[in-house]
Amino acid sequence: MEEVRVRFPPSPTGYLHIGGARTALFNWIFAKKHNGKLILRIEDTDEERSTQASIDGIIDGLQWLGLDWDEGPYFQTEFTHDHVAAANRLLASGHAYKCFCTKEELERKRETALAEKKREAGYDGTCRHLSAEQVREKEEQGIPSVIRFKVPERQGTLFYDDEVLGHIERAYSEIEDFVIVRSNGKPLYLLCNVVDDIRDRITHVIRGQDHMTNTTRQVLLYEALQAKIPAFAHMPLTLDLQKRKISKRSHGEVVAVQFYREKGFIPWALCNFLCLLGWNPGTDQEFFSREELIDVFSLSRMSRVNSVFNYKPGDPKFFTDPKLIAMNEHYLRTMDLAQLGGLVRKELETENLWDPAYETTKLDWYLATLGLIRDRFHTLKDFTTAGRAYFSDQYAIDPKPLAKNVLKFPELATWLPQLAERFATLDTFNTEETERISRELADELQIKPGTLINGMRTVLTGQLAGPSMFDIVTTLGREKVVARLNDVDRLFAAA
Repeated sequence: MEEVRVRFPPSPTGYLHIGGARTALFNWIFAKKHNGKLILRIEDTDEERSTQASIDGIIDGLQWLGLDWDEGPYFQTEFTHDHVAAANRLLASGHAYKCFCTKEELERKRETALAEKKREAGYDGTCRHLSAEQVREKEEQGIPSVIRFKVPERQGTLFYDDEVLGHIERAYSEIEDFVIVRSNGKPLYLLCNVVDDIRDRITHVIRGQDHMTNTTRQVLLYEALQAKIPAFAHMPLTLDLQKRKISKRSHGEVVAVQFYREKGFIPWALCNFLCLLGWNPGTDQEFFSREELIDVFSLSRMSRVNSVFNYKPGDPKFFTDPKLIAMNEHYLRTMDLAQLGGLVRKELETENLWDPAYETTKLDWYLATLGLIRDRFHTLKDFTTAGRAYFSDQYAIDPKPLAKNVLKFPELATWLPQLAERFATLDTFNTEETERISRELADELQIKPGTLINGMRTVLTGQLAGPSMFDIVTTLGREKVVARLNDVDRLFAAA
C-alpha cells in the first residue's frame, strides 16, 4: 500500500496564523491516522517579504503546539533548479510557450474582455501560436518574455474528486493560458508547488478552499509533467462574524499563534479548538486527547461550509473566541497536575517566581496548590497574576475587594491582627481549627463571620473570590498568614 505523505508549506512572510496552524493540524492528524509522513516545506520564494524571523516563528509555533514533522524543513528556494528544469521540459514538450506581450497590452486585452462581458478576462493566447522563428526574432530584439502554460484546447470540463467537496469540474474554455515563469526567470508558485509535491511524493494535498482557484491549473501541470495527481481535500475557511476571512489586518494579533502562547493558553487546548473549526466528529464530544482525535478523524467529516471565529474586536469580556477560552479553562481544571505543573513552571520562571524546591521538597505542596486554585482560572497567566500571592509576598490587591471587604471596615485594622495572634498560638494549624478560631473571634466581636473571613481573603490573596478560605489559610501556612494579617495597617495607610 502506498505510504501517505502530506505537507504543510507555509510562506515565511509573517507570524504563524491560526488558519495556517489549523491546516498544519489537519495534515498532522491525517499523517498520524494513516501511519504516514508530514513534510514541512518553507515556501520562501517571495524574497522581498520572506524573513528569518518569520521562519523561526513558524517553526517555534508548530513546536509549541506539539505538531512535529517527519521530514524537513525543506526550503523552496533550495530547489529552484528543479522548478526551472520543469519549466524547460514543458517548453520542450510543447505544453508551454514564451509570451512577449507587455503589461500595457495585457491590460488592454483585459479591458476589452471585460467590456465584452467574457466570463474570464484572461489572456487571449496572442503568443500561443508564434513560430519558432518568430520567437527567435523577439528574443534577438531583447523583448522580455514570460513562460505560459498552454491549456489544452479541449471541449468539456477538467475535473477531480475532492475529498471534502466531492466532484469538482471546470470548463477548459474558462482556464486561461497562465504564467508559470516570470520575465526575470523566476518560476511562480503554481509551478513550484507542483514540482515540489512531485519530488516529495505527496499523496494528499490538504489545504484551505482559498487555494481551489489554483487546483485545476495544477492538475494540468501534473498531467503535463506526467506525474500522478495527488488526492485533494479543500477545507472550509474560517471567517469572522461579518463573514470576513480572519487576518492580521482586520483582527490584529488575535489571529496569531504567538498571541495565545503569550496569553498563557495550553497548546493542546488551542489545537482542540482549531480542529472543531470546520470538522465535526459526528458525536457530541468536544474534548479530545491527541490519541482520541487521531482515532476518530476523517476527512469525510469535514464541513463544506465555512466556520466562524466568534471574535468581536474591542469586546471587554472576551479577548478571543469565548469557546476557546472555555476550552482552555476545561483543560486547566481537568489535566493531570504534574503536566500542569510543568506548564505553570514556565510562567513562574518568566516572572521570577519559581522556587527550585517546587520540584523537590515542596513538590507535593506545589501540585496541591495548583489543584486548589486552578478552578477559577482562565489561562496559565492567571497563576502569576490572580494566583501570585501563593508564590510570592509581593502581590497586588484588587481595588474592588479592597474597598468592599477591607476599607469599608476600619476595625479590621485591629480585628485581623487579633486573629493573627490566635493563629500563631494554635496547637494544630489546619482548616478545621483555623475556621473554629475565626468564627469564635467573630462571635466575641459580635460581627458576621463573613466580615472577618472576606477581609482575611482580600488581605491574604488580593482577590475577591477563590477557593475555600480555610483551605487558603492552611495552604499558605501559619507563618505567611500571621505575617500578612499583622500587616493590614499598610492597606489602610495607603488608602
